[in-house]
Amino acid sequence: MLENVDLSKSLDKKTYKEWMPKLRQELWDLQRQSLEADVPIAVLFEGWDAAGKGDSINYLAEWLDPRGAHVHPISAPLEDELLRPFLWRFWLKLPEQGRMAIFDRSWYGRVLIERIDKLCTKKEWRQAYEEINQFERQLTDDGMVIVKFWLHISKKEQKKRFRKCEKDPLLRWKVTDEDWKHHKQYDDYLQAAEEMLERTSTSNAPWTVVESTDKRYRRMKIYQTLCEAIQEGLIKRKRREMNGEIVPTPVEIPVLQQLPTVLETVDLSKTLSKEDYDTQSRKYQVRLRELEFECYRHRLPVVIAYEGWDASGKGGNIRRMTTHLDPRGYSVIPIAAPKGEETQHHYLWRFWKHIPKAGHLAIFDRSWYGRVMVERVEGFCTESEWRRAYQEIREFEQQLTNFGTVIAKFWIHISPEEQLRRFENRQDNEYKRYKLTDEDWRNREKWNLYREAVVDMLRYTSTTYAPWTIVEGNCKRWARVKTLRTLCDAIERALKQKRGRVYVPSPGKKS
Repeated sequence: MLENVDLSKSLDKKTYKEWMPKLRQELWDLQRQSLEADVPIAVLFEGWDAAGKGDSINYLAEWLDPRGAHVHPISAPLEDELLRPFLWRFWLKLPEQGRMAIFDRSWYGRVLIERIDKLCTKKEWRQAYEEINQFERQLTDDGMVIVKFWLHISKKEQKKRFRKCEKDPLLRWKVTDEDWKHHKQYDDYLQAAEEMLERTSTSNAPWTVVESTDKRYRRMKIYQTLCEAIQEGLIKRKRREMNGEIVPTPVEIPVLQQLPTVLETVDLSKTLSKEDYDTQSRKYQVRLRELEFECYRHRLPVVIAYEGWDASGKGGNIRRMTTHLDPRGYSVIPIAAPKGEETQHHYLWRFWKHIPKAGHLAIFDRSWYGRVMVERVEGFCTESEWRRAYQEIREFEQQLTNFGTVIAKFWIHISPEEQLRRFENRQDNEYKRYKLTDEDWRNREKWNLYREAVVDMLRYTSTTYAPWTIVEGNCKRWARVKTLRTLCDAIERALKQKRGRVYVPSPGKKS
């Protein structure tokens, strides 16, 4: 691909002066339109050192409204970033709806610099192609415009520019020993760049190779490509709003609908005596405390997600789980309806924010599964959005487990009769009355709709790497011990796989 790029392309000064002002005005107008239409834009600049990334970004930012655009210079990940999945730091930098983020280098450092300089394993950079494609597809499905530029120059041209910079006292600092090292590795980087372009240029986020020998040609092509991409994104958004969503009509077979689901097969009669509960809960709480320290020592991250019916006992369960834990090693994240900046991003954004660093535990009191339950049943998202979410959630959890994260997901199940009993108990108890809201009663009236959503959730998102555990919750003592035991077993299995390999991260090189 790159060997066939015509690097002799240039643009005369007259044509440049005639058309560049028009493109600038067009881009200004499109930026305003994208803000009004709530279309987020991510612009990525990758390419050779000295190919003109800095000049291109400066020239682009100069003619944008700075209130709606932000430039992110990406360097080597910091130690705190190395302790999380590599895409974590990029999720946090994504633009809000209607805003633009410009990346000087990006998540592609994983399959370029980190690959060539051996800052990650072969398995990690090979795995990154799939994770990047999933990441970009999730964002574009949600309405984001992603524009990716590869600024291309020859090895000879790069050497010429390095020499020119070294002769200028004001520019000498730009050329480092590492730059010359990468210049010697030009052929290796060329092969990696070729593979990157082939494997990650998709219909939703294609690469644009920019012939960058001539500065005027480079600037013009970048502006034109960006304008066209934003126009297309605005058209897609308008078309989606005009046409609405089209979803297939399910084929309903009464006989199949009458068959018991996985929830009907749960044995809710399981109980545990107070004596057995005191013995076992203490045993597993102490064991979990010991495992917490082992997780820290072996840099093993743990994510625990609690879902369940209203009044199923999630809060009490979490309290017993954390009773003997060192509070410096875990965090509990209560999840409510998204608000503020959370509503301006992809729904997974607010959960990526809370992903624990390696060696720590994060406990989610409700989780990303709200997309396929509450938001589905209450109509807070479209049907195409919640149907799409099953795949997005599986991919999200796969990326966490690829990094080594232990994921424990609990659905605490109770019967409608037990829920009613607990509601009435809360209503009669002045210390618990605050827990019962009008919304709880409304949700109870939709029990069958939520039941259908739960069955689908368990069916489509219970995987080998992140399985669901259905917890029989009519007896709170039984539920608390089962979650403790299940979590301890999951962590122990993961620690056995490490077998004494202690991961101590060190800051990487320039990325």
